[in-house]
Amino acid sequence: MAVVFEKPSLWQRVSPMLRGFDGPLAFAVFMLAGAGLLAMYSSGYDHGTRFVDHGRNMLIAGFIMFVVAQVPPHRLMELAVPLYTLGVALLIAVLIFGITKKGARRWINLGVVIQPSEILKIAMPLMLAWWFNRREGQLRALDFLAAGVILAVPVGLIMKQPDLGTALLVLAAGLSVIFFAGLSWKLVIPPVLLAVAGIVAIVWFEPRLCAEGVDWPILHGYQQQRVCTLLDPTRDPLGKGFHILQGMIAIGSGGMWGKGFMQGTQTHLEFIPERTTDFIFAAFSEEFGMAGNLMLIAGFVFLVLRGLFIAAEAPTLFSRLLAAGVTTIFFTYAFVNMGMVSGILPVVGVPLPFISYGGTAMVTIGLGLGILMSVSRARRGLQN
Repeated sequence: MAVVFEKPSLWQRVSPMLRGFDGPLAFAVFMLAGAGLLAMYSSGYDHGTRFVDHGRNMLIAGFIMFVVAQVPPHRLMELAVPLYTLGVALLIAVLIFGITKKGARRWINLGVVIQPSEILKIAMPLMLAWWFNRREGQLRALDFLAAGVILAVPVGLIMKQPDLGTALLVLAAGLSVIFFAGLSWKLVIPPVLLAVAGIVAIVWFEPRLCAEGVDWPILHGYQQQRVCTLLDPTRDPLGKGFHILQGMIAIGSGGMWGKGFMQGTQTHLEFIPERTTDFIFAAFSEEFGMAGNLMLIAGFVFLVLRGLFIAAEAPTLFSRLLAAGVTTIFFTYAFVNMGMVSGILPVVGVPLPFISYGGTAMVTIGLGLGILMSVSRARRGLQN
């Protein structure tokens, strides 16, 4: 008796891969991606092929997300040490024979010009999650000290380039993993209080600290200028303070409901610098107003809360710490970009996820979302 096997249809083969996707997270991604396409079309339609390239970058990020989502977290854990080692080795190579642009040495030519610091945005939470997973059940103070060294090496190398924005993102991702691994509040509160005291001191003594010829320790000259410009952008309104002032004008001119799609005067008369990259939030604010901003912020808040929920429900310590670290990257991206455009944080060159133009950042976003989808998929598989 012959046995006939029916060949499964394409949908029957693909549906199991789609079924594991986290619906609420996918909804947030689609909403933010839609807002990004609207903002990019308005601010970049006359800026070469920015809109088309932005759409292509989103498709690439979506494909990366889909592929990474199929990889179980325990397989991702196997990549932690090799990826971290590769990233640190490339950062050292950049310092030795990297490519310098606009006074910063951040790139290296390996047949294709790449920025190795971008690797660490994902490699850092991977590495620290792997480290704490190995030490599960026997954590000591020395384990947290070792984690601090693992974090400090790449952050120091990135700041040496210098690239304060990327260093801040890597630092935030790493510190979040260390915190969620069980770091005592007794060790968290003192540096937070010290940082607050430092900020108060800088604001209080701003006239003296920002006087000509005064050099600050640790920070590079241009970084010192960014902080001083933040405190008083009118100090140099046509120079270093121009970005902040024009961003604030655009945000304020949008009012409650905005000037309307494609109607932003600050944007289309090119008063907003970097209107398709770092300062695209100002262009979005001008055209969609406070109402649009609140909806955009709500989208990011929902994305972050969903990421934290996925982390809290993760089946293993590794996946829990990894999801928390990746979620912190999205929070830091959005908070720092909106803060610097609004004039409450220094300008450090951090893009706004889904909204700002940039292929490398979009790839990082796709990787991060794929990891969150993978962790959520593993949780659902365990429940089933």
